[in-house]
Amino acid sequence: MNEDFRLLMISAMYENGGNTTHRLLDGHPELFVYPFESQLGTSLVQDHLTSMFPVKYRWPVFPLEGDGIGDFRSIIDEECKVRARTPHVSKFRHMAFDFSDEERCTRFQWHLNAAGRSRGNNVAVFFRATFEAWKNRRASGREAVYVGYSPIVAVDADKILDDFPKGHVLHVVRNPWSAYADHKKRPVPLSLSRYLLGWALNQHLALQYRSRFPGRFHILRLEDILPNPVKVLGGLCRAIGVGPSRTLATPTWNGRRLSNVAPWGTIRRATPAANKATALELGAEEREEVGARAAPFLGLLGYNRFIK
Repeated sequence: MNEDFRLLMISAMYENGGNTTHRLLDGHPELFVYPFESQLGTSLVQDHLTSMFPVKYRWPVFPLEGDGIGDFRSIIDEECKVRARTPHVSKFRHMAFDFSDEERCTRFQWHLNAAGRSRGNNVAVFFRATFEAWKNRRASGREAVYVGYSPIVAVDADKILDDFPKGHVLHVVRNPWSAYADHKKRPVPLSLSRYLLGWALNQHLALQYRSRFPGRFHILRLEDILPNPVKVLGGLCRAIGVGPSRTLATPTWNGRRLSNVAPWGTIRRATPAANKATALELGAEEREEVGARAAPFLGLLGYNRFIK
């Protein structure tokens, strides 16, 4: 199944525009766009990056001795499972979501029995079962590519693209000043040094994977997406084998227009002016330190003069 499965995984460091891009793609008639962050990681993810990034955002690891129901239950998928099982505590409780996680589990096992267990098949079946269990999804009948979004999952792009020969990864990057300024608005933000270490590592690996997987690993700047999402994301759509669409102009959820991207992400006003204003919320010393810590990548990504 995974060899023919068409998947686009979106990745971005926190507050870099991953949620915004995900929502801009949502209304495209040829895309199955996951309703929330597709947090595919499992507790078995253990490597040199585990201390830096939450395992729920990583590419999953499944036990060799496992079975279908165990594989399904091991996928963290926190946002979707909370909304489905305990909607009263979900930050998405105001959105109509006719979905049974138990039905998804049943569909997952049925598909997996036919496909056979493997990391790629498990992920493909998980996506397929999700959309089969989502009863009030506004479908066009033309969908061909599944789209997921998990922050920082580009660090595992080699695994994703090995698992899915017809798959693609999109890495979204945002200037580090605006990104960190928005990150500071979280209830418990990372320190500046730790945040910039994660930001820099994401850019390092993204640039490396773009060279290793030409035509399948894509990097887009949020600063280029926001002024003209129809053109910029339309180019991405052509690269993954679907047509452009006017729906790319507006963030949506299940095809319904969103006045702002929250609570999917912290970027409430997805405009170029708001992006620049957010960078200037930092004090002069913070701006200088952010620039110093991001320095090796500013020229490579075209941010040398962003706040000058």
